[in-house]
Amino acid sequence: MKRIVNVIALVMLLNFSACADQKEIITFMQLPQAAQDVVTQNFNQSDISYVTKERDWTVEYEVRFTNGTELEFDSDGAVKKVDCKGAAVPEALLPAEVATYVKTNFPGAFVKEWGTDDWGYKAELNNGLDLKFDKSYRFQRIDD
Repeated sequence: MKRIVNVIALVMLLNFSACADQKEIITFMQLPQAAQDVVTQNFNQSDISYVTKERDWTVEYEVRFTNGTELEFDSDGAVKKVDCKGAAVPEALLPAEVATYVKTNFPGAFVKEWGTDDWGYKAELNNGLDLKFDKSYRFQRIDD
């Protein structure tokens, strides 16, 4: 009996592993509305290279543009990460506190990557600095 239970548990584990981490190409219109709004308001929709939907333990979306820019969204369409590959992240996608902090403390620099971190948020500047912010967008420290 114990052996049968172990075999069933193993089969279920393998089945769950097969279901996890599924990535598929989808259309722009299959993104959540919030994600569509972010793209249309801040980027040129005609420059989209592809859109993916990934099912792991949660659903996440990625939009990749022909210039290499990547956007990541959670299942509701909220922005998780913006990576503009050396260009400036559109200011409308940055919290006002972060944009003000960067302008005040690093004149001439701009945010080229913005996103969530394990405990807050991370902004990577074009000068190579990584700035860490808490969940209230208060500056915490600089990482190298």
